[in-house]
Amino acid sequence: MSTASADPRTASDPTPSDAPEGTLHRSLSLRHLVIYGLLFIGVTAPMGTFGVLDARSHGAVALVFLVATLAMAFTAWSYARMSAAVPKAGSVSAYATAGLGRRPGFLAGWMIGLDYLFIPSLAALFSGIATHALVPAVPVWVFTAAAVVVITGLNLGGVRLAATVGLVSLVVELVVLAAFCVGAVVVLVHDGPARPWLSPLTGLDGFTLAGVLGAVSVAALAFLGFDAIATFAEESTGSSRQVGRALVFCLVLAGFLFVLQTYLAALLTTTTPAELAAHPDQQGTVFYTMLDDRFGSWFGTTVTTVRAIGPVLSALVAQAAVSRLMYGMARDGQLPARLGTVSPRTGVPRLAILVSAVATSVIAIAAALKSDGLDLLSSMVTVGALTAFVFLHVAVVGYYVVGRRTERRVLHTVVPVVGAAIVVAVLVSASHLALEIAAGWLVLGLIIMVVRGRRATPEQGRIG
Repeated sequence: MSTASADPRTASDPTPSDAPEGTLHRSLSLRHLVIYGLLFIGVTAPMGTFGVLDARSHGAVALVFLVATLAMAFTAWSYARMSAAVPKAGSVSAYATAGLGRRPGFLAGWMIGLDYLFIPSLAALFSGIATHALVPAVPVWVFTAAAVVVITGLNLGGVRLAATVGLVSLVVELVVLAAFCVGAVVVLVHDGPARPWLSPLTGLDGFTLAGVLGAVSVAALAFLGFDAIATFAEESTGSSRQVGRALVFCLVLAGFLFVLQTYLAALLTTTTPAELAAHPDQQGTVFYTMLDDRFGSWFGTTVTTVRAIGPVLSALVAQAAVSRLMYGMARDGQLPARLGTVSPRTGVPRLAILVSAVATSVIAIAAALKSDGLDLLSSMVTVGALTAFVFLHVAVVGYYVVGRRTERRVLHTVVPVVGAAIVVAVLVSASHLALEIAAGWLVLGLIIMVVRGRRATPEQGRIG
């Protein structure tokens, strides 16, 4: 992939050694951004949530990912437009600030911050579950905690180190996924499907729109990696449009891979959605059980091993993303100033990474100790981001249409409005517990915004 650009800054981007002190280092090419995006998304992510989504959608799990991909396409467009106009580390917080003002910008960042704290926790839990399947004698929470320690160490080592390590994992995941798809086709041709051929798109024993939309609200978490790419805008070596290109590429590729693997997996799975709904403890391992039954334990062990490592790298990027979000908001006076400091040696926001690590550990271990922890955490993890996406779409209208920065006003109104409507529809279908937690988080954010707004001096930057 070419990272050439007409942007004059690309000819003299600072390397880690000559970047201005106290700033993030510009060291990520388009290739690195794509790697980070695919790592965060996780090309085999549906293997971890397959059971949860299959139960909720009554078997229409491939349709769930198809709808989620189309829904996220509108959000990807808005992200691409705003990342080109406002190439800052604060991501959606910076975009909402530019299009709507500092208070909405704070709330947008605060809400997506909820998900950026839950996502690495969920990824670490996936890793713990997969590793526990390999070594049952060790509890899930121990492996989960170990995963958090590993990703924190890599992130503290610098963004290029993390991207380089991640590339190896990504290649392995793609090879294993390709092997699964080829093997699945061979088994289906030889033995036939366990479910009707169209059931992954139409459902088993009846189609319910509410069930599909409810599952989409969970499936959307698998795509959240594409928006995390925007948090690395100040570390990109290309033009301001480079982040947008990486966003769109990752979404399209991930959507195709998700629909393909869940379609094949649904046809091979003998456990029904009703059985999974009745036994939540089986939802996290049903995909691996299917691999053992259909391919043999050797392949199931191989995939399980990869799935034990893959989520660690997803959590790696998630932790890096939330630290950049904290950094951007702290630099703008919306969070404590110390979170906006950067290590002069590695060029990463060290304190923000450590704060994220502590929060991730608490959430992930608490979920690992509950029998339905995977289902609960999966339900919680998208509401904050979906709420922030609404701010994003409104910010596009505010920045381009209200701010009169475009001649294509219809386009910059219709696409964001449709995108916001889709997000709201998915948001309404989220679990009540997730909505209650998000509402509580929003109230806490409002209180902090008011308190910090009253205390802030002009030099600190008032929120509002």
